Formats: sequence, C-alpha cells, structure tokens
Amino acid sequence: MTVTAEPASTARHTLPFTRLFLLLAVLSVAAAVAAAIDGWDGALTARVGWIGLTLVWALAGATLLLRHGSERLGILAVVFAVLAEAVAVAAAINRDRPGGGAALLVEALAIALLPAVLLHLLLALPDGSLVGGEGQAAVVVGYLLGAGVGVLLWTQRPSMPTWPVVVEAVLAGVVGANGVAARYRLARFPERRRLEVGVLSLAAALEVVLVGLTLHILVGWPTRVLAIAALATVPIPLGLLLEPSRRFRGATGRLLVHAITLAGLTALVAAVYLVVVGWLGHAPTHEQKSIVALSIVAAAVCAVLYVPLRKRLTGFASQLVHGSRLEPDEVVRGFGVHLSRAVPLDDLLLQLSESLRSSLALEAVEIWTGSGGKLERVASDPDRGPAWLRLSASEETVVARAGTSGPAWLSVWLPQLLEDREDGVVRVAPISHAGELYGLLVAERATDGPAFDDEVEEVLAELASQVTLALRNVRLDSQLQASLDEVRSQADELRASRARIVAAADEERRRIERDLHDGAQQHLVGVAVNLQVVRRLVDSNPERAKDILHELWDSAQEALAVFRDLAHGIYPPLLQDRGLAEALANAARRAPVPARVEAPGLRRYDAEVEATVYFCCLEALQNAGKHAGEGARATVRVWEEEGGLLFEVADDGSGFADGAGRGSGFTNMRDRLGAIGGELRIESALGDGTRVLGAIPLDS
Repeated sequence: MTVTAEPASTARHTLPFTRLFLLLAVLSVAAAVAAAIDGWDGALTARVGWIGLTLVWALAGATLLLRHGSERLGILAVVFAVLAEAVAVAAAINRDRPGGGAALLVEALAIALLPAVLLHLLLALPDGSLVGGEGQAAVVVGYLLGAGVGVLLWTQRPSMPTWPVVVEAVLAGVVGANGVAARYRLARFPERRRLEVGVLSLAAALEVVLVGLTLHILVGWPTRVLAIAALATVPIPLGLLLEPSRRFRGATGRLLVHAITLAGLTALVAAVYLVVVGWLGHAPTHEQKSIVALSIVAAAVCAVLYVPLRKRLTGFASQLVHGSRLEPDEVVRGFGVHLSRAVPLDDLLLQLSESLRSSLALEAVEIWTGSGGKLERVASDPDRGPAWLRLSASEETVVARAGTSGPAWLSVWLPQLLEDREDGVVRVAPISHAGELYGLLVAERATDGPAFDDEVEEVLAELASQVTLALRNVRLDSQLQASLDEVRSQADELRASRARIVAAADEERRRIERDLHDGAQQHLVGVAVNLQVVRRLVDSNPERAKDILHELWDSAQEALAVFRDLAHGIYPPLLQDRGLAEALANAARRAPVPARVEAPGLRRYDAEVEATVYFCCLEALQNAGKHAGEGARATVRVWEEEGGLLFEVADDGSGFADGAGRGSGFTNMRDRLGAIGGELRIESALGDGTRVLGAIPLDS
C-alpha cells in the first residue's frame, strides 16, 4: 500500500504546479500576439519572429512539463518564453513612453535575463538537474550578471545599447557549451544518448550565429545582432522536443558528427569571407551586397552538401583510379572487420590474398605460416598449391626482425623463396611478434609492371601485423585447448586415483578383518577352549593340565607371530625404528621368491617417502612371486641420485608382453608414487624378466 500511495501523493502536489506553468506558457504566447497586434515598435518581420520565438519555447516547455522526468527543463523553457513575452509586452507599453517607466525596466531586465535562463538550461541538460557546485555557481553568477546588465541597460535609457547583452550572450553560450561538452564526455551511455540531442542543438545554434554574423558584417543583414541571437536559440527547444523520439535515437550520433563537421566548415568559410572581402578588399556597395549575400549562401550550400557527398565522391574517385578494385586502405579495414568476426582462418587468409592481389594490381600473393623454422604456404592467389620452407634458428631470428624486404635482402636470407621467380619483383613482409616468426606475406609483380612504392609497402606491413594478431590468437587458442585437455585428463586421473585409493583402503580393511578372523582369532579361540579344560583338570588330573598348559604356550606364541606379521603388513615397526634398508632386508627374507637387497649408504627420509618405497618394493616382490614362475629370483636396489630417491625391483622370471603390466598391483604403485610426485616405469619382455623402476623427487 505504501508503494501505491506515494505516487498518488506526488501527483497531488505536482498537478497544480504543472498546471500553473502550463497556464503561463499559454499566457506568454497570447501576450506576445496581443503586443504585436497592438503595434509593438518593430517591423513586421521582427513581430512575427518574436511571436514565433515565444511560441516555440512555450510549446517546448508545455511538452516537457507533461513528459515524465523532464519537468525541470519544462519550467526553464516556460520561463524563457515568459521573458520573451515580457520583452514584447514591455516594448509595446514603452512605445509612447520611451524615456522611462517601470515597463522600460521590465524590458531591460527581461532581455538581460534571457541569456542567464539559457545558460541554466544548458547546464541542466539532460534531466534538468545541476551537477556539482561549479554548475550551480555558474548559474547563480549568470543570473546576477543578467540582473546587472538589465540595470545597466535601464540606466542608459532610452537608447539601451545592445553590446552588453551580446557580450553576456556570448559568455553564456561559451560557458553553457563547455558545460554540456564536459558532461557529455563523463556521461554513461543512457545519459550520453540524451545529451547528444543537446549537443546537436548547440551545433545548429552555432551554425545560425556564424551565418548570421557573417551576413550582418558583410551585407548589413540582419540589421540587429539580438535578432541573430534570438534566432540561434530556436534549435535548442526543437532539440528538446525531438529527444525521446525513437526514430531519431539511432541517427543522432551520425547527425552530431555531420553537424560538428558542418559548423567547422562554416566557420572556415566565414573566416575566409571576412578576411578576403572585409579586410583585404573593400566594403561592398549597395549593389554588390546582394552578390556577396548570394555567394555566402552558395558557400553555405556547398558546406551542407559536402558531408553527404564526400563519401560518394571518394568512392567514385576510387573506382575511377582503381577500376573495380578496392583501395589499399579498404583492404586493411576490411581484413580488420573480418578479423573481429568468427571467420575461419583459412578462409580469412584466402580472402586476404585475393583482395590484396586485386587492390594492389599484383601478379601473385602468397601467405606462409608455421613455427619452429618450418613454414608452409597456406594461401595464394593464383593458387600455387602447398610448399614448405625450412629456416635455421639464426635465419628465423633475422627474418622475424626484418621489415618489408626486396630481392637483394631475400637473396641473402631467403634465397629459396626467389626460386622460379625470375620474371617477377618480390616484396616480403614478415608476420612476426616480439622476435617470433609466425609466417610471411609475399607480394609479386611483373618486372615490366609498376614499381613497389612506399604506400604498398606500408599496406603490406599493416596487413602483416594484423595477420600476426590472427595467428597469435589461433596459436594461443591451440595452447589453451591443449592445456585444458591436459587439465581434464589430470582431473579424470585424479578422480580415478581417489576412487582406487578408497577402494584399496576398503579392501585393506577387509583383508585385515579376514586375517584377524582366520588367523589370530582362531588361535585365541583355541587358547580359550583349552583354558576351560585346564580349569576342570587342574584338581582331578594335574599332569594332563600341565601338558595342556604347554600346548597353550605354543598357541600363544603362534598367535603373537600372527599379530606380528599382520602389524608388519600394516606398517612395519622396523621401518620406523631402523630405516628403509633394514626393513627391505627383512621383507626380502619373507618374500615369496628368493630376493636380495642392495641399498648402500641410504640415510633416513620422510616417513611418507620411506613408506612409499617400502610398499612399492613389497608389491613388486609379491607380483614376482605370482607371475615370475618357478626358479625365479629377484633383486631390490635403492639408491639416491641427483636430488631423487630411486628404486628398482628386477626378476629373471618369464616376463610379459607390452601392455600386460596394467594389473591392480602396478596401479596401486602408480597411485602411491603419484601422490607424492613420483613416477613409475615398467620394463618387461617375454622370457626376459621384469624390471619395476620408481623415482621420487627429494626436497633439497
């Protein structure tokens, strides 16, 4: 309910406010019309023009008042219309009393405050709010300056000179235009879109001022500078009316560029006329003024038509010079445009060779790409098929750092590229970046054709740099894809390894449970049963009880041996107490195949490293016992070398063919070693035994 009640309350407060200014807009137009009909001191053109000025500003203000988000701008536009109407009414009242009166003060203040209101409106674009203290201070100073100029005009009655108002208007225009430009540069896209119309209106106003002042100075028309200033304000309310139109949103940016260009051309034409006619020449006579005015109009028409016709004239000239061919600059821009799109590289290079040959009138164009000193011809026009070049490392470095080169340079560094080109003149631009060669761009012309000039070589160099960008992106994409594939493979292997570790841990727990149940538990059950028997026989048959106690002692020793063997399988105490060499020697004595251990000069290592080597060797010995065959023997070697701990378990058994060594035992060994950054290698052949080699990096 709060959300719906708040807009209603706002509407109740703003409705009378809006109606008040709408009423003022209507009254301003009506008063201006009445003053003109009453015989306002001025020519018919001035009367009609002032009515039109008031009407445009009043209409813009009324429209903005009814538009959401633009009410403040609407207020300023209505205030401008009211001041314009006040000038008209005060002028009509002062017609019979030119020497004084309150109406004369009103007229002077209204004329002087018009530039201040215009400054306020420009600085408040696009939503009517002033941004920052500088804008607010400029508006306050503008109003104070306007009031001071109005008082100055009133003190000079009845003549009221126009130059103070002109100076004030120029200052207001400069400050306002600078404020709009600054806000436009800092604005984000939506606000900038709305400001474009304001900047466009300012450009149109500047155009009116330039043309009007030039005509006023040279031919004396318009007769009043204030009339020019008043007419120059008309584009601003018109621009405010056009601002929300979707039809103009897409075109405002292009129109703004054309408007600024046109204003610059007009300023140039005006300056030329003022210097040539007004300064170097003599003041035109009455008969000559019409000719000067018409020539200025002709120059203005040329300036207006220049912008839309320039592109057509450029295209016509290009077609005339190059026929149906593109300009070299167009080839560069076209390749850049295609490069920004998802065009396959092979098609892109082929299109480049075709367009480059056509635009530069070449006999042939070739594009070579590659790396590592091997280059392949991947595109050519006319099609010459694939070919290869091989460069040494020194040649590749020199070619990568060279610029666009000719036959003399090529004969030294790339003589193979000149083969079968006796009838042509060649230019080669390296496709390289930071001393790395990505390829070559080769252009060929007939010996009797036009020579290669600086423009052609610049085009080749520019295109080579753009092709470099494309090839670097392709190479980076390939490297990134390879890295992603490697990461995916490692991630898959990591998931599989984790699953195997979990499965191995579960299997190890089940093995321990079986060993306890089938081994030590059976011995303990037997001991418990015999103890019951001894308790019954201790009084009735002591001799038999003693015999059973001897049996119980043997059973307890067997149970201890079983527990000891089980503990050795989990983590041998000897490995923790005495180190890797003695633990492996003890394991070799209990191995399923005869084995000997060679581990000279081993020191103590991290517990994780020692456990990994121990259990990998133990796994390898168990595999040898299962698969090496009758009479096989095994050797276990462990040594430290170049910052790593290495081990080898070799047997002289039957061996196996390639690919057979992928059982669970080898997988367990790989997982153990991989967990601490180690590697495993297996070498075996049928009838030639098996070697299991592992390496673990050691921290220095």
